[in-house]
Amino acid sequence: MSSSSMAFQSGATSSSSSPSIHPWNHDVFLSFRGEDVRRNFISHLYQALLQRGINTYIDNNLERGEEISLALFKTIEGSMISIIVFSKNYAESRWCLDELLKILDCKETMKQIVLPIFYDVDPSDVRHQKGIFGKSFDKLGDKLKDNAKMLKWKVALQRVADLSGFPLAKFRDESTFIQEIIQWVDIRIVNQTPFSVACHPVGIESRIRDIYDQHLNIEMNDIIRVVGIFGTGGIGKTTISNYIYNRISSQFEGSCFLKDVRETSKRKGGLLELQNRLLSKILGTKSNIDDEDRGINVIRHRLSSKRVLLILDDVDELVQIEKLAGDRDWFGSGSRILITTRDQHLLEVFEVDSKYKVKILDENEALRLFSLHAFKKDEPLEGYVELSKQVTKYAQGLPLALKVLGSDLKGQSIDEWKNALDKYRKIPNDDIQKVLLVSYEGLHATEKQIFLDIAFFFKGEPLANVMKIFDCCGFSPVHGIKRLIDKCLITIEEHYNKCVKMHELLQVMGREIVRLKSPEEPSKRSRLWFHEDIREVLEESTGPNKIEGIVLDLPKGEEEMISLHPEAFQHMKRLGIFINRNACFSCAPNYLSEKLRVLDWSRYPGESLPHNFQGKKLIFFSMHASLIKELGDGFKPKNLTTMTLYDCNFLEKIPDLSSISNLKKLSVMCCTRLVEVHDSVGSLENLSLLNFYGCSKLQILPRSLNLRSLLQLCFDGCSSLRYLPKIECKMECLRKLSLNGTAIEELPLSIANLVGLEVLSLSNCKNLLRLPNIVCNLLQHLEFFSIAGCSNLVNKMGNDGPSHLAIESTKMKEEISLCEEPLHELAPPTNSSNWSTTLQESNLQISCSHSESKFFPISSLFTMFNSSVSLKSLDLSKIGIVSLPTSIKEFVALIQLHLHYCEKLEEIIELPPNIRHVNVEGCKSLERFSEVSKILEFNRSHIRSLQRIYLSGCDKMHVNIWNDKVQNPLLWKGVYEYDATLFPENQIPEWLSYVHEFLKDNDDGRRRGAKEEWVIDIEGPHYLEEISGIVLYGVIFFTAKFFVHGGIDRAKITSNSSNYACYIPEGVHLINTNSDRPMENKPAYTIWVGYSNLQSFGVKVLDNLRVQFDLRHHSDGMVPFYKSCRAKVVYKNERRANKKRKLEEETTKLCMESETHAHERLNQSSECVE
Repeated sequence: MSSSSMAFQSGATSSSSSPSIHPWNHDVFLSFRGEDVRRNFISHLYQALLQRGINTYIDNNLERGEEISLALFKTIEGSMISIIVFSKNYAESRWCLDELLKILDCKETMKQIVLPIFYDVDPSDVRHQKGIFGKSFDKLGDKLKDNAKMLKWKVALQRVADLSGFPLAKFRDESTFIQEIIQWVDIRIVNQTPFSVACHPVGIESRIRDIYDQHLNIEMNDIIRVVGIFGTGGIGKTTISNYIYNRISSQFEGSCFLKDVRETSKRKGGLLELQNRLLSKILGTKSNIDDEDRGINVIRHRLSSKRVLLILDDVDELVQIEKLAGDRDWFGSGSRILITTRDQHLLEVFEVDSKYKVKILDENEALRLFSLHAFKKDEPLEGYVELSKQVTKYAQGLPLALKVLGSDLKGQSIDEWKNALDKYRKIPNDDIQKVLLVSYEGLHATEKQIFLDIAFFFKGEPLANVMKIFDCCGFSPVHGIKRLIDKCLITIEEHYNKCVKMHELLQVMGREIVRLKSPEEPSKRSRLWFHEDIREVLEESTGPNKIEGIVLDLPKGEEEMISLHPEAFQHMKRLGIFINRNACFSCAPNYLSEKLRVLDWSRYPGESLPHNFQGKKLIFFSMHASLIKELGDGFKPKNLTTMTLYDCNFLEKIPDLSSISNLKKLSVMCCTRLVEVHDSVGSLENLSLLNFYGCSKLQILPRSLNLRSLLQLCFDGCSSLRYLPKIECKMECLRKLSLNGTAIEELPLSIANLVGLEVLSLSNCKNLLRLPNIVCNLLQHLEFFSIAGCSNLVNKMGNDGPSHLAIESTKMKEEISLCEEPLHELAPPTNSSNWSTTLQESNLQISCSHSESKFFPISSLFTMFNSSVSLKSLDLSKIGIVSLPTSIKEFVALIQLHLHYCEKLEEIIELPPNIRHVNVEGCKSLERFSEVSKILEFNRSHIRSLQRIYLSGCDKMHVNIWNDKVQNPLLWKGVYEYDATLFPENQIPEWLSYVHEFLKDNDDGRRRGAKEEWVIDIEGPHYLEEISGIVLYGVIFFTAKFFVHGGIDRAKITSNSSNYACYIPEGVHLINTNSDRPMENKPAYTIWVGYSNLQSFGVKVLDNLRVQFDLRHHSDGMVPFYKSCRAKVVYKNERRANKKRKLEEETTKLCMESETHAHERLNQSSECVE
């Protein structure tokens, strides 16, 4: 590890509130020859230093009788700056020269600053020991006659003379000379004084460590690195940079922290001021640059050979970087430049070497930081816990907000807290608002509009929908959204729908920006969100207004109906967005603005839209739980892309939509009176989604489908639908056709036109009688095909008789299942080889509760798949088989095998070679499972990939394990560092010798909370090279009420002699036997057994080992019963380990006996003396 890294680490382990710099006792130490300068120059210099407030030490302050040399050395070590005054007789003093050696040593080891003063001597004479100075040095040599010592002093004089110093000869008088020295010292002290940092640095250390380890690379002295630190305002960028500067600045030849670059550069001559400050700080001299371009050249010329640390704080424009650190060659090798900003894009343009986004505080960190400011404690006071959590939820991990709100609420009553919280949600705190507003003010006009629309209407909405709306508004959303992301004003959730996210405080800020435009008159604002303001506008209708958008979401308890004023919407000529989440209106509007782009109205109170509303600019139209019966003849939204009608139980018909040629998504769900869909819907060329889920009365569909862009077609739950329209063209884009639960009797032959189909789902189509032969060809391309629950389906597969089957698959997962009907032989189709090779990560599920065959009866099915290299999941659940056929081992790709609730299954002889998970839950007849026997004997050489077996409810499962022959049980040959096992309580091994019991026999026991310790101490020493591992064991009982709420999250093993720890996390259990169906009067139990090989300790000898179980229970406080825990250290050679233990015991016994005899003899001697 490099010295720089070591220095940082030492700081990291110290108190976070104190930077890792040397705690200097004095600012200046004066080294001089008293007889030359004490009564004149030194006395004047000393007084000048004191007058300037500089804490200065001279040797005449030493107390009489103190051993002066040692005390003086400590004083030198405790001084920030050493001033060495070389005079004519300085080199004649052995004392002075020893001081010089110590000072130079502190310069190297402690980064002490050294200033040589040449008082009436020439620096060259000091360097080469010539002239008067040389004569005094020779005089000491003749007297001392110690050549080795003289050589050390000579080298020291050469080194110190090479430093930049102050010769008196260059100054016109001594007074000016002293003033220059004072000014030089003053600058150094200021530069060495650390920045004030947060009084409660919660979460700072981990973020500093991330930056140091992953981005700075301090130990690499041959490169120059530029690192960007970015994040939203108030997240802690400057605080983190302060800590970094205090920690590592001493490792550079020069350092400078330029704060408030954004604010300073806005002032006249601001960049010049910053350039001068940079040069003065690093060079230690005043800089008077009067031109920015000249300043660039001066910085490059003066600093190109210096290893510097430069921090540019709060940068918001590229020109600021270009004028202060425009290129890497401005600085010497090993330099580090840190730039903090709210604008990620700026870092990308400047091409920094790496970027670090500052993370918000997690829940625990946030609560602790808030509590420290609100209560001066690490956690909230009693009675304030829930309110504190509400505050931290509101602040969402933003340190600035937590500090401000904590200080604001400090000392207030609970009622005052509640009132303040209500206020914060409407009107943000001024101190927080000022910081956050900076990012908004840096946006262009259209970017501000995008930000405000997201803050009001589109937070949490899918990015694609938001982009469409902004695009139609002419906002250039691609650029605008990117700018908001770069400015850390929004983020995009990385899920499949990529929703737009915004910090709640930024959302509150956006709302406040709009409110302040007209604090007293809501109708004069551009956007409304507060329900009382909206109610005022809709019920009173104060005349023409400026409202462009409304989002109405009534809080619980305030759902009183809105008495809509007849002219309310007529005065909203500019209304572009109207979203009603939950409010009920007294009547329907008689007018809607033609500027509407988004109309999302839950509980719409009318039977139709206003007769004169065409929706010319409408892009998104949605109605939920509304009374609407028809859309209206005048409704012609030619730009509409998305129409959603959900739970509109009075809607009976989808009208002619031929004029809406841009429609891409039509979703009509749970409209239980819908009967007919107009023919025009079958010809919408841009339609990508057509969904009629849950429309149980739907009967009449378009006569044909000609939807070339369609991706998904869903009729799930349309229980009255008896046919599928003819498919007129090759619909190459269609990937999913779902007809689950329909009354359809057969599929049209034109289904062959669905050439790109991946999912065909016909589950629970009870009336389905036949499938066209083309389905067999489709199976070659399908990734999911289901006819599960189709009880009337009869189809000839090959030459076999009728079969009742369902074949399902998803991409990378294919499922074949048989419905719960009498099972017949299933022969492969004629192209079975092609079929099997096209399956993608298959999941084969066969479910047939009435089969009575002893061996699995459809051997042809195994024949079909056993050569497949893709079948990965096999589900044979609820089958009446007695034994799994050995041919299962031919399924070489299989990783999951599900056999749960095969209640007649008695034995499992073989498993596939690459199996990972086996589930035999509820197989109450299972007695023999060969692989379990091998595992519990710790012989894993057969199937190394096996990770987990579920044995819950396998009451007859008995395995002869832990017997006398298995005294070396944990020679695991698996690939995992840790594994865990669960097995029945009656198989508890007796050799698990370290026990902690919580429940005794016939004892009701007690519940253990998650915060209580569940600990076992195992005495040492333990020699790691002889240990195979450690076995951990725990018993947990569950009542019917508590069984799903508890367990063991992980086990932690620590050694008293080291800081190392290893963990066995929850979820790596190899065998699970918890009974998850407890009877009312019979508790369930889980036996948890874990294993660790302890290799992560990285040491050879372990003293006392401690095992701690982390217990888990449900957040509602329900806790299971924890009975006992046990542990055992297992050795590679148990016999040798036993011998060693016995030897140690005998040695200990002999030592104790020897001590006893010694005490007895001592007592006897004492008695004799008496």
